[in-house]
Amino acid sequence: MTLALFRTTHDSLVAGQRANPDASLSWFPWINLVWSVWLFVTPFYANDNYDQWLWPTLGSYAVFLVLFQRFHYGSHRLPIVLAIAALGFALLPWNPGSQSYIIYACAFFPFCMRARNMMLSIAALLVVFAIAWHAAGIPMIYMISALIAGPVVGLFNIGMQQKLRTDVQLRLSHEEVRRLAALAERERIGRDLHDLLGHTLSLVALKSNLASRLIAEDPEAARREMDDVSGVARDALSQVRRAVSGIRAAGLAAELASARLLLESDGVHFSYELEEVALSAEQETVLALAVREAVTNIQRHARAAGASVSLRSAGQQLSLRIDDDGRGGAIVPGNGLCGMRERIESLGGRLRVDADLGKGTRVEVTLPLPTVGGTGQAASETP
Repeated sequence: MTLALFRTTHDSLVAGQRANPDASLSWFPWINLVWSVWLFVTPFYANDNYDQWLWPTLGSYAVFLVLFQRFHYGSHRLPIVLAIAALGFALLPWNPGSQSYIIYACAFFPFCMRARNMMLSIAALLVVFAIAWHAAGIPMIYMISALIAGPVVGLFNIGMQQKLRTDVQLRLSHEEVRRLAALAERERIGRDLHDLLGHTLSLVALKSNLASRLIAEDPEAARREMDDVSGVARDALSQVRRAVSGIRAAGLAAELASARLLLESDGVHFSYELEEVALSAEQETVLALAVREAVTNIQRHARAAGASVSLRSAGQQLSLRIDDDGRGGAIVPGNGLCGMRERIESLGGRLRVDADLGKGTRVEVTLPLPTVGGTGQAASETP
């Protein structure tokens, strides 16, 4: 019984706890009540001194259920945890299984206080309970599970709390990286537009004034100046279009910056190479979301050492590839992959996923090139 209680408490009671007990699955915390069955099983392993255990146990359990509900869906959790521990002391004379309340209290302490105070509180609670246990004349063999499981569940929940806090901070960092990358791109485009249009408009104004003065004296020279104005205007229009496509691609740049933060914080080397391609707003959004989904899968499942992203154009198509050197294997389409495929196909493109066991995974998105735009020099980033 001692080993069974230890295993169930360690493997399942604690695993179900959440840093935010008000999780979207509101029924989930109640699954942990299954381990309170030891309240009703332990008396059968004890001697005949506990033949009056049933009604005190039922009464304490009714109070425990109320406290359990208030802990997960209320506030002021520390007094609730102390009340659960008090139930363990109150029930002890009638039922040695009251140690279950002590283990629940140990599991809940990390959600009420700092780690150091939590461990001191657990240690103090177990020492006092062991003294009360000994004073009640109960064999200490029944106490061993509480002495082991109490600190174990507390340490487990401390680790889980820290991991969840780290995950939250990482998500916030991703959003901040996306925002800063988009802001930096807008500022760059703003400077480029200022320099471009300032020079071009000054040249157009100068040549127009010159043509207006020459039109009466030398119509041929005036015509040449106006032709120059037309050429300058067409060139400026082409450059403005490339700049606008850069503004639209800011989301993709932000997504790549976020991908680097996510993967390299997990020890995965990341590089990318992007050909300068004029993207429509819809295409930029689809490609950015494809990068996000693929990189998330790499971080969660691939166990890769390296990953890369490339964007190239050929003929009338552009191709985005995301490669990793992870474990590969059979791909089970989930909501993310299915949603990615639907978005790509809605723009007339296609999605291909190759994942050979032990050879990594390749995700390739192919889209038709926009009717307006162009290509230029390749831009790359390899740390």
